[in-house]
Amino acid sequence: MMNETLAIQLDGVEQSRSNFKLGPLHMSIPKGYITAIVGPNGCGKSSTFRLMLDLDKADKGTIELLGCNVNQGMDTELKKRIGYLHDQSSSHENNMIGAAKAEFHRFWYDDWDINRYRELLHILEVEDHLMLGKMSKGMRRKFEFALALAHGPELLLLDEPSSGLDPLAWKTMIEVLHRYMDRGDRTILMTSHIIEEVKRLADYIVFMAQGRVLGMYEKDELFSSWFTLFVSGAELTAKKAAELPGQCGVEHAGATTFRITTNKAAEAEEWCAAEGYQIVSRQALELDEIMSALLQQDRLHSRRN
Repeated sequence: MMNETLAIQLDGVEQSRSNFKLGPLHMSIPKGYITAIVGPNGCGKSSTFRLMLDLDKADKGTIELLGCNVNQGMDTELKKRIGYLHDQSSSHENNMIGAAKAEFHRFWYDDWDINRYRELLHILEVEDHLMLGKMSKGMRRKFEFALALAHGPELLLLDEPSSGLDPLAWKTMIEVLHRYMDRGDRTILMTSHIIEEVKRLADYIVFMAQGRVLGMYEKDELFSSWFTLFVSGAELTAKKAAELPGQCGVEHAGATTFRITTNKAAEAEEWCAAEGYQIVSRQALELDEIMSALLQQDRLHSRRN
């Protein structure tokens, strides 16, 4: 039986294609929070969403959403509990009027809220009397975002939600998502390559690269743990600097000073004090710098194995 505190659980999920292997993926996404998957283009983020939604089939492993195993297919009742914003609009819908697509969605969802839908269109400044193909990229994105939210899903999957949006529309979308989460029993899993978006929205961050999960972290803990320290000491050597707790990279920064990246900042500072080394300065790492350090660690680990 699935852990009731989890909205999504992937265990040993693999998918092999001629030009790409995804997995094995192990991922536990908690209920009631916003989790963001970040990683380079082509790392498998969108493919993972497609497996979760049973749009593609995994070769190995199990996938559970909201307590239901989707390996044998996703039934209609489960689909009604999920909202999905895909990364690209469907070109075959270009000749459809927005309102007509909304009516189609309304047919499938028992909890479709027409008042909420109209409210979202107003907030997002969307006109659904236009043909989808005549909408700007940003307007179409906002329209499809409104569709994904209008039935009040328990689980919302957002694949690059801010793609094509201007800064004002992006800010409005964030406000809408915060309101959506106010009840406390809803879950968002999103992918994004925009650092500010992740920092403002996510409670948890999953790093992916080359079809694998590099790690999952609570956001505040992540940013309080990853630092670059400039450490100085008359007896300090590169070999000794490599012993610093959480060390992820050591570089010379002067005759007796080293630039050391660590993912255990508090322990590293205690170690420096105990060893008698001076921390000249400290710099918190940004999300892209943490991603780069994790990728470097992963490459080193792969070479060793």
